[in-house]
Amino acid sequence: MRTIKSRGDFERVFSRGRRQSDALLRIRVMTCDEGHPGRVAFVAAKRLGNAVYRNRCKRILREAAREVGLPLEGHDVILLSTPATHDSSPKQVAGALGRLLKRAGV
Repeated sequence: MRTIKSRGDFERVFSRGRRQSDALLRIRVMTCDEGHPGRVAFVAAKRLGNAVYRNRCKRILREAAREVGLPLEGHDVILLSTPATHDSSPKQVAGALGRLLKRAGV
């Protein structure tokens, strides 16, 4: 799975991307050039809790992304966890992610 790693790429997606929110997660989606292999990033802010808590949130986001079929060609997607992400199953988060991607027009 190709991931977004550089600060510049994160800032570009945050500034140009469309955002969608749900109780379980938030997303930012930016459409890229054709032929661009899609990339994805998983974010859990420090305010959520300690490293163990944040890592569990990111594991749930990664599994949900696999279920939905991310990364999508021609799109950069950032998945941001919420406090509710930690207590949810990957299937619940995948359902919410699918709805958010559909709402974003992806």
